[in-house]
Amino acid sequence: MPISESLSHQAEAVRSFNRFYTRQIGVLDEGLLASPFTLTQARVLFELGTRKTVTAGEIGELLGLDAGYLSRMVQGFMTQGLLTRQPSKEDGRQWLLSLTNEGRKAFRELDRTSHQLTASHLSRLSEPGRHRLLASMKEVQRLLSPANDAGKVVIRTHRIGDIGWAIERHGQLYADEFHLNEAFEALVATLFAQFASKHDPAKERMWVAEVDGERMGCVFVVRNAEDPTVAQLRCLLVDPKARGLAIGKQLVDACIAFATEAGYARMMLWTNDILVSARRIYQAAGFSLVSEEPHHSFGHDMVGQVWMREFGVSSSKL
Repeated sequence: MPISESLSHQAEAVRSFNRFYTRQIGVLDEGLLASPFTLTQARVLFELGTRKTVTAGEIGELLGLDAGYLSRMVQGFMTQGLLTRQPSKEDGRQWLLSLTNEGRKAFRELDRTSHQLTASHLSRLSEPGRHRLLASMKEVQRLLSPANDAGKVVIRTHRIGDIGWAIERHGQLYADEFHLNEAFEALVATLFAQFASKHDPAKERMWVAEVDGERMGCVFVVRNAEDPTVAQLRCLLVDPKARGLAIGKQLVDACIAFATEAGYARMMLWTNDILVSARRIYQAAGFSLVSEEPHHSFGHDMVGQVWMREFGVSSSKL
């Protein structure tokens, strides 16, 4: 597979982190955690120590170990008096493995030492730093898990704390990705403050997207100030960590469903030409570009755009 320059740099960054982290946890030492066991042996001991009985085949499948290599390891553990095995009553071709008292003692010592070392590393960080580290590790685990293990997306209405998060995330994300200045965050803060202080729940609503309980996106709908038959979609945001999960589409779909039920005749939104991904979502949802105009805002020259979607609903419902 051809590797792009960008992907090559990213791969090197991952490898650099791997080298850093393996030094941190001591897996390059001849014996893991000053024990007589290698990293693989210790991992097998952990699986044996956290189960009453398990077959060699189950451990091999779980850890991705070669059957011959695992068989030699099991034989070595038995020679050291750490492991016993007996035929399975359900399948005579399988052997049930279990640790001896000596094996459980070795497992407990490894587990205790590993726990203490990890706690020692964490103790060097402040409490907020530990929370950031654990959140980042959880995110790495989620991203590298198979697609069918991806976190479930939940779209819900807003609650206390969401608006403050949305303002902060808009300001930081648009500064990072598009280099917009503090004037953009000020505008977003004003829009959200207006919604928070005087929105009509029957006609105006905000949604937040969560993945595994973590906020990953938001959007809200308000009545257009100039035409009460028009719903206005505002402040669609999807965190880069959650892109690829169709969160933007789900948030826009929630807006359209709500606006239709609330009796609006149309839905409009204002955006900028630089927001290419967002515009694709709007187009796919049936919005059409009705006007655009260049402007200088947030430290940049941009082209503002108005998009509209018709619902075909009578204004008498409003």
